[in-house]
Amino acid sequence: MVSIRILKSIGTEYAQQWATRFGFDADKHPPYLTMALGAGSVTPLQMASAYSVFANGGYRLNPHLISRITDQKGHLLTEVTPPALDDSMRVLEARNAFVMDSLLQEVTRSGTAAGTQEKLKRPDVYGKTGTTNDSLDAWFAGFQPRLVAIVWIGYDNPHKLGDRETGGGLALPIWVDYMRYALKGIPIEEPPPPEGVVNINGEWFYEEYTHGTGVSSVGLEDQLPTQPSEEERKSILDLFKR
Repeated sequence: MVSIRILKSIGTEYAQQWATRFGFDADKHPPYLTMALGAGSVTPLQMASAYSVFANGGYRLNPHLISRITDQKGHLLTEVTPPALDDSMRVLEARNAFVMDSLLQEVTRSGTAAGTQEKLKRPDVYGKTGTTNDSLDAWFAGFQPRLVAIVWIGYDNPHKLGDRETGGGLALPIWVDYMRYALKGIPIEEPPPPEGVVNINGEWFYEEYTHGTGVSSVGLEDQLPTQPSEEERKSILDLFKR
C-alpha cells in the first residue's frame, strides 16, 4: 500500500528512469503502478549489479563475466582489476545508500531473512527475499560490503515451485551456505555513517528531515494511516490480474 502510494506520488515514468541507474532495462519495467509490486523483469546478473550499488556506497560498476584466467598449471595470465571509484560512477547519494543498507541489514536480523546474521556469525550481511506470484520464482539478493551474491530458483518454462515455497525457504539457505564459505577469513566490515545522517531511537534519518520536517504523509492528507477503502483495496488487487 505504501509503496504504491509513493510510486503514484513521484510518478511512474520518473521511477522507470530512476531504475536504469541500477542497470535495469527501462523497457522491462513499464511505467505502471504494478512496478511497486515487483512486476518488472530482471536477470540475476542485473540484480547483482543493482545490489552492488548499495554494497559500494552508491557507486555502480559494470560487471565482468570473467575476472581472471590461468593456464593449466595455475599461473595467472590475466586478471580484471576493478577501477578506482570516482564521481562519474556515483548513481546514488552516499547517505541514501547507507539508509537503504540499514534497512537491508535489518531484514537479515529480524525480517524475512531472520537468523541469517546468527547463522553466519556476523552482522555485516544485507539482503532481501523475493517470491513472485503463484511461487513461480524464489529469490534472495544480498551482500557483504565486499561481495554481492544472488540466488534465483525457478523453471525455464515457468510453473509453480510449490504452493508454500518462498524466497526465504528456498533461495536463502543456498545463499547462506555460499556466503559461509565465501566470507571465511573476511573481517567484519560495516560502513561508517556518512555525513548528513543522524540516528534517533535506532532509526537513521537525513539530518534535515528530523524534528518532523520530513514527509509525513503519502496520499493520506496528513492524517494517521487508516485501513484502505474497499474501492482502493479492489483497485490494488486488480493490478495483480493484469
